[in-house]
Amino acid sequence: MTFDKEFKEAISNMPSSEKDKLIFRMLKSNPDLVRRLSFELVSGDSVESRRKQTQQKLERNIVQIKQYTHYMSPGILMMNMRDTSGIVNDHVKITKDKYGEVSLQIYILKEFLQILKNSFTNYPANRFYTINIYIVARIFKIMVLLKKMHEDYMADFVDDLEIIGQLFNDNPCLIKTAVQNGLNVNWLTKNEIPDDIAKIEKDLRQRGYLKH
Repeated sequence: MTFDKEFKEAISNMPSSEKDKLIFRMLKSNPDLVRRLSFELVSGDSVESRRKQTQQKLERNIVQIKQYTHYMSPGILMMNMRDTSGIVNDHVKITKDKYGEVSLQIYILKEFLQILKNSFTNYPANRFYTINIYIVARIFKIMVLLKKMHEDYMADFVDDLEIIGQLFNDNPCLIKTAVQNGLNVNWLTKNEIPDDIAKIEKDLRQRGYLKH
């Protein structure tokens, strides 16, 4: 939403007490903005310290998930993956931490791909379709985010992306889903993410791929 000059001047010229009342009234309906302002204005935390706290929260969450994988189906594992990814989304809403968004989501993918490799060997291939599509879509999102970052940051993630690519290659069902949905795993293992990856992803979605 954009505001015209007259409207902005009118708001600026309001008495301070009236502006304060208006701000607090608006904040009541926007808890995410409240948490973001609390982080920026009150907490004293840095983005890096919040990122570390979120990493530790993810680690605790994943340890718990690993303890109960023998009770889970692939569908339930995907629900846990969504919930874990939501922790990162929450962190980004508050801190606007673009680097952390990539690094933490990569961490989640590595951990859950390892869980799939180690704990779900007795299920038929058709039970993995939805979670495989979800994982492929997450990879595309991460690649798009990476290409929006300064190229110097890419070196920080080369090894992790190679590990993820290898975990794909170790999972015949997953690699088949990747190929069917336009993901070239060499982009990960060889650090060759296309410059136009955002366009590639958009085109795939328009053609009905990457949907779970």
